[in-house]
Amino acid sequence: MAIYRAGPSDGVAWLTGGSTGIGRALALDLAREGWTVAVTTREQDRLDDLVDEASGVAGKILPFYCDVTDEAGMARTVEAIEANAGKVVLAIFNAGTYFPVHGEALSLSAFRKTYDVNLFGALHGMIPAVEAMRKRGRGQIVLVGSVTAYFGWPSTGAYGATKAALNLMADSLRFDFDKMNIRLQIINPGFVDTPLAAKNSFVMPALMPVEQASARMMKAIQSGGFETTFPRRLTWGLKLLRLLPRDVVHHFLSYVTRWKGRPLMPGRSWEDDGLENLRPHMRELPDHGKLAKRARRGKKPAR
Repeated sequence: MAIYRAGPSDGVAWLTGGSTGIGRALALDLAREGWTVAVTTREQDRLDDLVDEASGVAGKILPFYCDVTDEAGMARTVEAIEANAGKVVLAIFNAGTYFPVHGEALSLSAFRKTYDVNLFGALHGMIPAVEAMRKRGRGQIVLVGSVTAYFGWPSTGAYGATKAALNLMADSLRFDFDKMNIRLQIINPGFVDTPLAAKNSFVMPALMPVEQASARMMKAIQSGGFETTFPRRLTWGLKLLRLLPRDVVHHFLSYVTRWKGRPLMPGRSWEDDGLENLRPHMRELPDHGKLAKRARRGKKPAR
């Protein structure tokens, strides 16, 4: 028997991280397809603008404000959606953050913050959503991963680790979800032109517009299998690359990202940069070349 696949007439689609980037585009695409989309984010102004933008389409977007790191709050959000909007039949866990991690400036805060949002944030929503779906005997769960789960790309030590964890977790949970008639999917996009991607300080191959990424995700939700990854010109090559020895992969990634020629940042730490005050949607990156020159001259980084 085929595993259940949700449709707009079945109930509500719940999406986390819908205020910017892929999540925002996906929320609008779902609403255009007739879905009632419950969007959860902590950024009220951006979500209010999204609700206004969706007016006049076949479906609608409803705001449910919550921080995905709030375990109890996420459980209450599921209850609120089901009480006020309808049964959650499709849950898309897209909320994510990215703090670049450099080996010469390691920060435990960067790892904790990344895991709290990208991994535990997904679990905080998935656990109560799956429980509701299990009782009804059907549902669809979509986890948003990344191609950074395939390899250790430069500066993605925290981000990529969380995406790899989501992939392995999906592989494992699928055995039981299939028995509960809950379709579990993992979507691993390549590099998409979003505020998070703007934080990358390496060359991103096959960078694609957010609208194209959202269209591919819609297709995956409507008809795709367990894993969807795109764009093919990048991801198929990466899958083949995984068959090679790790040393070969390391040298290849160092070449394509042009990372080998980048200087280290001696004496600099994320705490000095005020990591505690960084927002996940920040676009500006430190100029690593200027920082290295300052370090060689014995000067402190500019604030």
